[in-house]
Amino acid sequence: MKIGCPTEIKPQEFRVGMTPDAAREACAHGHQVLIQKGAGLGAGFPDDDYIAAGAVIIDTAEEIFASADMIVKVKEPQSGERKMLREGQLLFTYLHLAPDPDQTHDLLASGCTAIAYETVTDDRGGLPLLSPMSEVAGRLAPQVGAWTLQKANGGRGVLMGGVPGVAPAKVVVVGGGVVGTHAAKIAAGMGADVTVLDRSLPRLKYLDDVFGGTFKNRYSTAGATAELIQEADMVIGAVLIPGAAAPKLISRADLAAMKPGAALVDVAIDQGGCFETSRATTHADPIYEVDGIMHYCVANMPGAVARTSTQALGNATLPFLLALADKGWKQACADDPHLLNGLNVHAGKLTYYAVGKALGLDVLSPTLALRDAA
Repeated sequence: MKIGCPTEIKPQEFRVGMTPDAAREACAHGHQVLIQKGAGLGAGFPDDDYIAAGAVIIDTAEEIFASADMIVKVKEPQSGERKMLREGQLLFTYLHLAPDPDQTHDLLASGCTAIAYETVTDDRGGLPLLSPMSEVAGRLAPQVGAWTLQKANGGRGVLMGGVPGVAPAKVVVVGGGVVGTHAAKIAAGMGADVTVLDRSLPRLKYLDDVFGGTFKNRYSTAGATAELIQEADMVIGAVLIPGAAAPKLISRADLAAMKPGAALVDVAIDQGGCFETSRATTHADPIYEVDGIMHYCVANMPGAVARTSTQALGNATLPFLLALADKGWKQACADDPHLLNGLNVHAGKLTYYAVGKALGLDVLSPTLALRDAA
């Protein structure tokens, strides 16, 4: 199979879809790997590393899309990239379709088969290809939130850990999953007073057993949320419903009760965001103000630490990438129901229920799509 990896073109996105190690593995399996010139530079991987791994360097994305059987990326294909996709081509990347009708319609029109990293599952109920970036984004959230809180950036001018005689920042983390857990660990490590909100009692018990004393937790209700955000210096949104649009847990009306200059960090922005006032921003212009509250809503937060993120993502995606290349997507998905859960689009049909529900589109079950393809 010809596996193509173009340079990411989303603003301030420095990650790359394949590491040189992944290229070496794919070549060892008998596949041809096509890497766009300079694709890995942002993550610290020069072209020579890919050449040494057996890959072929291609000058343009157009050449890669025209010749590759499978396109491997990090972020969702941008408008110009979607125009280059073709019927029968396999796309393997993050998609986040639920809040993105334009991308969804373009993928359907292309006739391609698209497998989304964020909806591939595992036998423990986890999301193994989303998890590494959730870990990175969670760990980054308090860091960027602390920067947003600085007075020069419009924030309250509060130091996360305080100093002797001065109280630390109060941080509320909405959601106790992978993102929320890592965000809480880092915020607490910075010395902040941290509370995690979640609706799962088993998850709250786990957090208490493992991290008791490091940070607090509360059962998430509208009342508890309203109470905590009034005193918060920072609120980190970390709620995920796999493949679906994120629920809006803090409304614009709620902002009036918050401290002026408090920071909202919306890690769920890829799925539409969990604050009503969230809108996607970029690393070039990451923060904005609404009703006196500062918002940090960068849609590709892990891109800021591109080398770490690329290596972590590459470790997770490699087994699935090789299965798709070795067997073809139909056999790979037939053999692995967790990989089949990643199927979002096939031959003009939407195949992921949560996306269809969010966008009001008809959905063909992935099992039926697989049967029809066979």
